[in-house]
Amino acid sequence: MSFTRKEYDEEGPRKSYTPAQAKVKIAAFCAYQERCQKEVRDKLYSYGLSSSDVEEVLTTMILEGFINEERFAKAFVSGKFRIKKWGKMRIAQELKRRVNSENLVRMALQEIDEEEYWNTLLHLAEKKLRDIQEVDPFKKKLKLHQFLLYKGYEHDVIQSALEELQLKGEL
Repeated sequence: MSFTRKEYDEEGPRKSYTPAQAKVKIAAFCAYQERCQKEVRDKLYSYGLSSSDVEEVLTTMILEGFINEERFAKAFVSGKFRIKKWGKMRIAQELKRRVNSENLVRMALQEIDEEEYWNTLLHLAEKKLRDIQEVDPFKKKLKLHQFLLYKGYEHDVIQSALEELQLKGEL
């Protein structure tokens, strides 16, 4: 026995919301975690709202304090650094995709404590060093360097960390 399959487009059926319904849903969306204007705007468009309705709801959310770009930027930087162990370059690159203000990106990155940044880099390097199976010391150092660049740490900071690991005899 077989059942007929419902035909949906790739993302499934879409429900359209009125601006009032969208405002309630977006308030819950923003209350769950910090959001930037771009994320909220995209979500509102996915609700089938017109551009004027989207801007009206977005303005209301900003005025009511549900959306705050500075608060979002600080939370984003803190989360990506402390949880994902990203470096400043990668955080800045991702944050620039979400907020338009270069000053806001710089200000949010200043929230990272330099000593904590250095200690996180060293801990990450030591952990990765244990996982690298390479025998050749040059290739091992290169792999570690590439990994830390991928994580978004600056080249000069990586070099300093590698030198410290060599002094400790770990590299």
